[in-house]
Parts: sequence; C-alpha cells; structure tokens
Amino acid sequence: MKTSDFFYNLPEELIAQTPIEPRDASRLLLLNKKSGEVHHKIFKDLTDYLGEGDCLVLNNTRVLPARLYGTREDTGAVVEFVLLKQKDLLTWEVLAGPGKKAKTGHKFTFSEDLSCEVIDVLDDGNRIIKFTCNGEFFSVLDKVGQMPLPPYIKEKLKDKERYQTVYSKELGSAAAPTAGLHFTNEMLEKLKNKGVKVCYVTLHVGLGTFRPVKVDNIEEHHMHTEHYSISRETAQTINDTKAAGGRVICVGTTSCRTVESAMQKFGEIKECSDDTGIFIYPGYEFKCMDALITNFHLPESTLIMLVSAFAGYENTMNAYKIAVNERYRFFSFGDAMFIS
Repeated sequence: MKTSDFFYNLPEELIAQTPIEPRDASRLLLLNKKSGEVHHKIFKDLTDYLGEGDCLVLNNTRVLPARLYGTREDTGAVVEFVLLKQKDLLTWEVLAGPGKKAKTGHKFTFSEDLSCEVIDVLDDGNRIIKFTCNGEFFSVLDKVGQMPLPPYIKEKLKDKERYQTVYSKELGSAAAPTAGLHFTNEMLEKLKNKGVKVCYVTLHVGLGTFRPVKVDNIEEHHMHTEHYSISRETAQTINDTKAAGGRVICVGTTSCRTVESAMQKFGEIKECSDDTGIFIYPGYEFKCMDALITNFHLPESTLIMLVSAFAGYENTMNAYKIAVNERYRFFSFGDAMFIS
C-alpha cells in the first residue's frame, strides 16, 4: 500500500488545542469492525460496552517534562533541548534546536540548579549532553522542564497533569499515550465493579511517534524503537482472559504494540522487558488484541495504519470521514474511538 492511501482532509480548526473538562466528556465514536457500522456516544458511556470477562490493558508510562530551554554560557544564545533517551542518570540523548548553536563543548544553563555540556553530536543530528545538577535530577527537571507537547498544539498547557493519564506511574515518555487521557479514576472503578479486569503495561513513547512516513511504499518504512515491559501479574491476567475466551481491549496504539510485540516474540504474554520496533499495517494478523480504544491520528501516520490493520482500511477511512463531517476533535487532546 502507498502512504498516500492513508491521507484524509482535516480542517485545522478540528485539531484540539486544549483538553476537554472533565476528561470523560470527550466524544466517542463506536466502530464495528465487521460491519463498518458507526455510532456516536460520550466517552463515559464506554462502561456500557465492557463487562465481565473483558480485560482492559493500559499503558502506565509517565511523560517527562522533557522540553528545556538553555542559555549558552559564552554567547547567551537560547537553544531548545528535548530529552529523548537516558544513557545514565545525567547523560541523555536529546534533540537540539537550532543545532548549529549546540556543538560539542558548548555549555548551557537552564536554572541555578541545572546546566549541561554537549559532549557529542550523533550522525542523525541528535546530541549527547551531560547535566550538572544541584539536587535530585528528576525533582529539578520537574520544576524547570516543560511538557513536550506535539508540534500541532499551539496553546500553552495550564496544568501539566492534563498531559498525563490518571494512572501514569513509570517515568520515561517523551509523549503521552493519549487514548488514556479520557479515563477518570471513577470510570476505572466502575469498570472493575462490573467485573472488567484492569491491568497495566509500560511502553515509553518516543518522539518517533510523530515522525512522518517519508517513503511511498509503506513496507519500506523504518519504524522507530521504544522500550516496553510487562509484569508477571499482567501477563497472567491477559493469558487467563484469552484462555477463557474474553476480550483483550487495548487502550491506545502503545498498549497494542506492547502486547502484540510480546505475543509475536513468545507466542504468549510473558513477564518481559525489551525494545520493540513492531510496525503494524494492513495485512498484519493480530495475535492478542480483540478491541481497541484510540484517538484520531494524523494523516499518513503509522498510527492510522495500525488502526486500519485492525478495523479494516475501508472502515477506518470511512470512520475518519464521518468524524470530520461530525466535527469531532482530533489528535492528542481530541476525541476517541472504540473499535470492536
């Protein structure tokens, strides 16, 4: 298939700039992947469509306040750094812009408690920086850093926690697993009381999730890698659900990629920790996931390709067309879709 097959026209005003309040007041498009039938609900109505025997898989990663603005010590130039990957506690791989102002040996100050030196420039243009920190690093980062909101969000986020899920726990993502932003603690309790098993995986979302597909033939796309882990308890819960004929319902493409990666590797879900570069597009046979809760994704992105693999290409593109016509809100702070 061609990348252009996954293009759709989206009016700019439908890109959600701020999160809706309360979280579960977002709209919810129900898509039946067998019939292609579509219904319109509110996200809190999701509890009507899940029940005993179902297993909800949530990604409990927590977003780092990974965007920092540093002042170069010798010239006063301001450079933006986005933390990508931790090498050790104080050494990180980062995006830097403008890169020409952040060369090896250049030093930057972020606050009176945090500074860094560029120690290497990688072939892809990313930098390796070494921090000097007065205090516990992540506590200082929380005070100084900003949330690395996607480039299509222009509004400033008033509350950092609105770009975190209510169940976020494991610090390490450069972007939020946005399908989970709609859940409230009350919703999760209601689902548990209905007999829905709720379990957690961790996949640290990289900024590669926003990188466009630059090849015409999607099979030639090189997928970015992300780190994931699955606990023994979660593995047991998912395996028990499958054995009993229940549904494994993934919240977001990140949860989907995690369980499908493990199933592809082991033939079952096991306690594990690994990196995955799994690329799911039409033709892929799902081995674990039975239903998906997801937001509306960018045209021509690997995420809409994953959704098309699960729901069917025609069903997916038709659902997106309906969502545009019905004025749904799109992308990270937008509305959701439940595909079953």
